[in-house]
Amino acid sequence: MGETIDKIDHAIESNTPIQHVVVNAGKMVAMQSDMQLYKSVVESDLINADGQAVVWASRFLGQPLPERVAGIDLMESLVALAYNKGYKCFFFGAKEEVVSKVVDIYSEKYSSDIIAGYRNGYYASEEEDQIARQIGESEAHLLFIAITSPKKEIFMNKYKDIINIPFVMGVGGSFDVVSGKAKRAPIWMQQIGMEWFYRLIQEPKRMWKRYLVGNSKFISLVIREKLGF
Repeated sequence: MGETIDKIDHAIESNTPIQHVVVNAGKMVAMQSDMQLYKSVVESDLINADGQAVVWASRFLGQPLPERVAGIDLMESLVALAYNKGYKCFFFGAKEEVVSKVVDIYSEKYSSDIIAGYRNGYYASEEEDQIARQIGESEAHLLFIAITSPKKEIFMNKYKDIINIPFVMGVGGSFDVVSGKAKRAPIWMQQIGMEWFYRLIQEPKRMWKRYLVGNSKFISLVIREKLGF
């Protein structure tokens, strides 16, 4: 986490845009068949393991990652960094009532000075270029995108030159957690890699296939890699 924040801070200070992405078991599986998603991930400048399963797999395969860097923890740390360093943040995604609540919470906790702008994540495809230009013209230093994968990865990769912001990050359901719409797993569940299970029991109809089927496929991929298949 510390190394990641230092790299991002340096990118902002030097005005050198970097593209960031997080990977978890589900995304690693999706990358096997979705070449647009695969391209957007491997072409990113900074890749973190958001899922504990990816960290465990890296150790099992003999190429250990230092630790999990959860997207929501990174976002919270970067918003605090923005306040301390005088940076500005743009929040893009989720429903209007959710993203506006996130902006209100951070404005009250820190200062409205850190807010460069915000926009909900519901739009027609023909609006994408306009949205990218709105973000690019906001003079933000950090962009947090809370729209679904692979839509957000493809958006970031496609419009990174127009957006031209030092740091861009997809944050999944983090806006829902910050706004209070969703609850995060207890610390002990996060530490043992069971945060996915907490989300599953909260939204079983939406999440069962993603986690149960996706995790099984991920385990299969890791074993095949280990055996050299």
